[in-house]
Formats: sequence, structure tokens, C-alpha cells
Amino acid sequence: MKLIPIYTWTKGVDKLDKGTQSFLNRPWASGVILLGCVIVAMLLANLPFTKHLYHAFLETELSMSIQSPMDAETGLRAIDWVFPKEMTVEKFINDILMVVFFFTVGLEIKREVICGELSSVKKAMLPVIAAMGGMAVPALIYAFINNGSAAASGWGIPTATDIAFAIGIMSIFGNKVPVSLKVFLTALAIADDLGAILVVAFFYGGEVNLALLCIAILLLVFVFIMSKLGEKRMAFYLLPAIGVWFLFYYAGIHATMSGVVMAFMIPMHARFSKAYFDHKDKMYLHRLEDYEHCEGCEEESFPNGPQRHCLRRISQISNNTIGMSYRLEHSLSPWVNYAIMPIFALANAGVEIPDLSYFNIFNFSPELGSVGMGIFFGLVMGKPIGISIASFIAIKCKVGEMPANASWKMLFAVACLGGIGFTMSIFVDTLSFGEQTPEVMAFLRSSGKIAVLMASLTAGLLGSLLITIFNKTEK
Repeated sequence: MKLIPIYTWTKGVDKLDKGTQSFLNRPWASGVILLGCVIVAMLLANLPFTKHLYHAFLETELSMSIQSPMDAETGLRAIDWVFPKEMTVEKFINDILMVVFFFTVGLEIKREVICGELSSVKKAMLPVIAAMGGMAVPALIYAFINNGSAAASGWGIPTATDIAFAIGIMSIFGNKVPVSLKVFLTALAIADDLGAILVVAFFYGGEVNLALLCIAILLLVFVFIMSKLGEKRMAFYLLPAIGVWFLFYYAGIHATMSGVVMAFMIPMHARFSKAYFDHKDKMYLHRLEDYEHCEGCEEESFPNGPQRHCLRRISQISNNTIGMSYRLEHSLSPWVNYAIMPIFALANAGVEIPDLSYFNIFNFSPELGSVGMGIFFGLVMGKPIGISIASFIAIKCKVGEMPANASWKMLFAVACLGGIGFTMSIFVDTLSFGEQTPEVMAFLRSSGKIAVLMASLTAGLLGSLLITIFNKTEK
């Protein structure tokens, strides 16, 4: 069973003109599309003739309900079933579509841990330690600024790095940035994503229903056992994945965590071996020739009926000779980059701005603190300082190795790009401040989103400027 055909995206892209194909194949294309969606979302949320429709659409109920007639005496219904509970368009995007995003993030992390830049202690130590420093320092800066205020719980917002934007900007500079630093930033961002996932799981969930959580764990154990026994048919992972999402959603654990956990369960090894593929490929190729002149097929052009069956079998066997994890990652990534993430940006970046004072992110009050100041300084200053100091300690203690052909100046410039929080920071922002009153929560979340956008833009420009300057001085 195939969740999404491997070449669906490729076939779609082939139909586009060469200019569009060239744009979509650029590493920074997804970042440009996301930025465009942010601008569109801000316009929709603030233009007089669209803002009401924009918010009304996001708040539209999507839950299904089955209700029996109300009893006249008791005022109760015998059947009052609603699924999913309190589901709106915005929650559908954040709790269902974003599960797919976190699933692909989980697949990337697993790949890097098993056979990538995090596959050995020597390779992993520098980016992992750098990621820890890049999360700790922004969190401390935010906590210092907002200690004891209503904004204190938002400390997780500036800890995340948006890998798509960071890597996209680096790709623009081509060979001006050493390949080793590109690998370093990629591995750091992946380790950072894992850290952000843990932050969301442990600090931004709701009240946990232990009974449902135990059932979810039992289901995950079942999937793990299947994986270890060598089960590689996708249906045996898709159905449990839906069940785990359902249990996480109602257990009070953020539903996106189900995507990460299930990604770790997906087997990387292929269902069929190379020897099996060679044997079946030769067999069906011979049958194709044998069926060239089958009885009753003389008038049909290639492929005739029996030949179509052979070709389908070859396609199925070829598909299953590629590891499920690889197939899913490469099938889903285009949908995530060019559909799910833009939709997420359109739904969450639309901040209504009553007046220009909202852009003054450095406002501070003893009661509300300054979520904007904490995020801005956390991302723009905390990220590069934390990454650089942690890297320095790791290299000087000989726990990690300096990336090849890289200097400390260039490493710091690349670390500045780690301050691009964007997607993950906005996502954490949508989960923060839930303990406050609706009015305060809405204000803090809106201020946080504006600060994330401004800080990410500043970090991107600062990193790009430093890379340009340091590249010239080192020559």
C-alpha cells in the first residue's frame, strides 16, 4: 500500500514550465513562498474588507456531531457525540496538518542519527552541543527579561531554529560558505528541532489523561515490535498512526508529538533485498517479452493486458526495494514545503494590528513583561552567542572538531542564521500563555508573532551581512 506515490510530485513539476521548475528546485524557494504567505496573512488580517472574514474562517467549526433529541424532563440527550472536540480550521491546521510536518522532521532526525551527521559520537557532538547552547542562552535571556510577569511561560519561543530559512539563505552564498559549515548548520538545526520537540512535549501540553496515554504507549510498543519483526507494509503503520494521534489529542499531549514518535518507528530498511529485486525484475521482463504476442492481444498496442500486470508488479517491487522511511520523507517533503507550511503561515502569521504601537516590541511593563523584547534579543543575540560559546567550549575541550576550512568569524556569522526562528517559534508561540485570560493571551501571542517575524528578518540580514564581510576579509 502506498500512502503517496513516490513520483507524484516529480510528475507534477514536469508539467510546469522550465522557469517554475527552476524556482521550485532552489533550496531557498520554500523560504520565499513562506515569506510571501506571511505578507498575505498580515494583509488579510488587517485590511478592513478581509479581516473579519479571515478570522471567521479560522474559527469555523469542523467537528462532527451526532445528537439524539433532548429529553423534555431532564434536558439531557441520550446521545451527544462530538468528534474531534473543539476542532476549528485553525486547530485543524495546527493539530492535524502540522502532524505531517513534525512527522517529516522526525524522519529527518532519524536519518541523520542512523546514517547522517549525527550517526556517530564524533560527528554529533559539536552540532548537538552547539544546539544546546543555542537553546539555553535564548531561554535564559527571555526568562531574565520576563521573570515574574504574565509572559514568563513563553521562554520556549526563541529556542527554535527554522531550518528551511537558515539553509535557504546559506545556499544563496554558494561556495562563499565552506561546505563543512553548511553541514554543521544543517546538523545543528536538526538537533535543535529535536530539542524544540522535547520542549513542546514536556512544557506546552495540557493536563495529561494517564489512561489514554498508557493505551497510546501500548499501541506504540505494538508498532515497535512489528518494526523489529521486519514488518515493512505501510498499512501496518498508517492505521496505528491515526490511533496514536487520536489518543494523544484526547490525552492532553500535543497531537503533533504523535507524528514525531511514529516517525521514529518507521523502518529505514527496504522490504525487498537487491537479490529479490534482481530475481523478480528478470522474471517479469521475460514475461513482458512472452506476452508480446499473447492470444487475443494481437490488436492491442504495448502494453497489452498481461503486460500491464507485469509492469505494475515491477513498479510495486521497485517501490518496496526503497526503504519506507526514505520513500515517505521524499514523498511528503514537497507537500510540507509547498503546501502545509504555507498554509500554516497563512493561518498563524496573520496578526491584527490596531495601531503602530504593536510594532514597538520593546515595550515593558511589570505585569505583562515584554514578550517582544525577550524573543528579539533571544533570537538575534542569544542564538549566535549560545551557539558560538558552546562550540568554542566543545572544540577547546576536544569533544568536537572545528568544521574543515572554517574560521571562528565565519562560524559566528553562520550562528547568526540560527536566530531565524520563524516556523517553530511561531508554532511554540501559538501554544504559550494558555494560563492567562483570553485578552492577555491574545495580546501576548500577537506580540510574540510580530517579534518572531522581526527577529527572524534581523537575524537573516545580520548573518548574510557578516558572511559577505568575513568572506571578503578572509580572501
